[in-house]
Amino acid sequence: MSTTLLSKAEKSFIQAGLLSNPPSRADGRSLHDFRTISLETSVAPLANGSARLSIGRNPYDGSGGTEVLAAAKLEVETIQHGSGGVEGGKIACSVTCSPAAYPHLSSAALEDLQYDMTTILQDTLTHPSLHPKNLGILSGKKSWLLNLDLVVLVDSGNVYDAIFMAARAALWDTKVPRTRSVEYKAKKSGTSGIVGGGGKAGDSGGDMDVDEEVVSGFDTRQIQKATDFELPDYWDEGEVLDGRQNWPICVTLNIVSPVHFLDATSQEEAATPLRVLLMISFDSSQSANIQGMRTLGNGELTVSQLTGLLKDGEKYAREIWQSLNTKLKEDNIGLIKEKNKF
Repeated sequence: MSTTLLSKAEKSFIQAGLLSNPPSRADGRSLHDFRTISLETSVAPLANGSARLSIGRNPYDGSGGTEVLAAAKLEVETIQHGSGGVEGGKIACSVTCSPAAYPHLSSAALEDLQYDMTTILQDTLTHPSLHPKNLGILSGKKSWLLNLDLVVLVDSGNVYDAIFMAARAALWDTKVPRTRSVEYKAKKSGTSGIVGGGGKAGDSGGDMDVDEEVVSGFDTRQIQKATDFELPDYWDEGEVLDGRQNWPICVTLNIVSPVHFLDATSQEEAATPLRVLLMISFDSSQSANIQGMRTLGNGELTVSQLTGLLKDGEKYAREIWQSLNTKLKEDNIGLIKEKNKF
């Protein structure tokens, strides 16, 4: 849904510019050009991973553009009937829209918009093919719940692309604390001993005094008899989230038949009868996988049009994916250098 109201004359003017030869847009971009994208990671001190992304923000005064803040936070869940915990861990997504970003929407309309954004993000990121392998803690007992919360601070168009890029950056930045399994066993003398993780937890002669050294093992999924765990890492340490290369991005194709264009401003969205959201991921071999597709608006597409859009969407997604990865790797190297100063 568009959050900007335009008159029929304004819509006709924008559409005529898009369909002219050569096409004309208010900011001088070609049909397939993006506005400037700015990205920062590790912006929320208390999160396990975070990012702030803007599209089209004025570099001189910081005004304008679409801006999204994303933060990932891990919490421990118990795996029991009715407790909500899931073997192997789970991901819960939430998108909140600042009322200042949508001043013309009523409270009910804003809630509907937040629900739609959350549903699209949740359905895409929780697909089994994307599930990280390191969200489990103790088999059958404990697992990580990854809460991914996003806030749309400003919407000046193309918000879905911004949401998925911010989400991917926050998940890339996320560190999962390593865990050390602990098993409590009764000694023959009646006192208690502690056995650390690794293969030692199930050994028959593994009783230890409390003040003896605890054998550590960081892969708690291999511990069959562990009853609890410890966190040897600080909150900002640990291993990266498994499969972080595979998190998808979104490419929004704005259709004013017979052309399509990218990165629409809010005014252009209001003049566009149909938008197609393509959620695409790339594996280690850089093969494209379509994780989801949504249409917004009342326009129609033929099968041949959709086939062409899927092909073009993959090309655009690959370009965005490569550029985003380059930026994220640069941020990661910079963060490592900064930590090594101390």
